[in-house]
Amino acid sequence: MIVSVGIDVVLVERFATAVARTPLLLDRLFTAGERLSRSGHPRSPESLAARFAAKEAVAKALGAPRGLAWHDCEIVPDADGRPWLTVTGTVAEVAARMKITRWHLSLSHDGGIASAMVVAEAA
Repeated sequence: MIVSVGIDVVLVERFATAVARTPLLLDRLFTAGERLSRSGHPRSPESLAARFAAKEAVAKALGAPRGLAWHDCEIVPDADGRPWLTVTGTVAEVAARMKITRWHLSLSHDGGIASAMVVAEAA
């Protein structure tokens, strides 16, 4: 059963400007694994902006409660390289209260816009 849906869009240029102005923002928003591609290279601004959009979409799907920690929502590749969502800590606690047991994630970026959509599902 679908519990909720979240969607977010990010202007890549605006995101890249914010990161250039405040480099520590990357550490605050993303885990080490999220900042690097599977080959170990830094992710592109487009890819990072899509991951940021995913974190925002998760927060929206949870009703945007206060106190969620950025690192408690991580976008990691599965064995085939597709993005997968893992939640821990503050995000997992809210998801458990909502009886969310599974997440579906879609990321995209094109034309200077990054987007993400998540679907939260209960068993």
